[in-house]
Amino acid sequence: MLTNTTRYEGQKPGFDFLGFNIRQFPKGKHHTGKNTKGEKLGFKTIITPNQEKVKAHYDHLAHVIDAHKAAPQAALIKQLNPIIRGWANYFATVISKEIYAFLDNLVYLKLVSWAKFRHPKKSCMWVSKKYWQSIGGDNWVFATKKEGETPLRLLNHADTPIVRHVKVKGESSPYDGNLVYWSSRMGNNPEMPKRVATLLKKQKGKCTHCGLFFREDDVMEVDHIIPKSKGGKDEYKNWQLLHRHCHDTKTASDGSPGKKSGCNSAKPKPTKILEKVTDKWVMRYA
Repeated sequence: MLTNTTRYEGQKPGFDFLGFNIRQFPKGKHHTGKNTKGEKLGFKTIITPNQEKVKAHYDHLAHVIDAHKAAPQAALIKQLNPIIRGWANYFATVISKEIYAFLDNLVYLKLVSWAKFRHPKKSCMWVSKKYWQSIGGDNWVFATKKEGETPLRLLNHADTPIVRHVKVKGESSPYDGNLVYWSSRMGNNPEMPKRVATLLKKQKGKCTHCGLFFREDDVMEVDHIIPKSKGGKDEYKNWQLLHRHCHDTKTASDGSPGKKSGCNSAKPKPTKILEKVTDKWVMRYA
């Protein structure tokens, strides 16, 4: 099928594909797109969620809210969160931020109606204090409120970060044995420990201490940002991936005894290298 991606003779510009709307807009020399040779094209390609998918998604959320008029707030949040998370993640690689904010506003208005329906004789102030909280500096969070319990909060579409698709570097292939590159790109690799691969993706392939990219032959170590000896927890948000020498420097400077903290000691350690043995990568001491 052939179609115009720009406005032409009154025809509707652009086309829809897999839930996305693809359209090209005329742009000046400072904002125009370029081809592979760096030549200016005079237009820029914009990809957004198409309007039919946006409407269908909101209708789905509205239906769930209407079906839970008599249900507890926690039950409603548990039903909505997976729907919001999945839809927002699907469109997180294109220009979706304004649509995310638009949907969050519609959901808020729908939840206000839901709350007022449940308490028709209560004031707006009373209703808002019952169902909306301030959490971590965020106001008007639709969340549960029970003493001694962690609040269950509704996700926002706009909380999902927009991450542009990055082309594969050069002639790289998942089968080329470059574990660092593919773990940094995908966050998982069958030949790389899950924790290391996750941290590589989170840190975009860089050491958080020196800021340099990890290379295939670098020795990497997982460090506790706050040492366990000082109350740090053994969890992802307290882990970071460092070069071995950066880890030694950091461990020595933060006053951690090393062994007691659960981190590797700051003393020199034998070098570990990756070797391929019978089609498998094995970490050995040199």
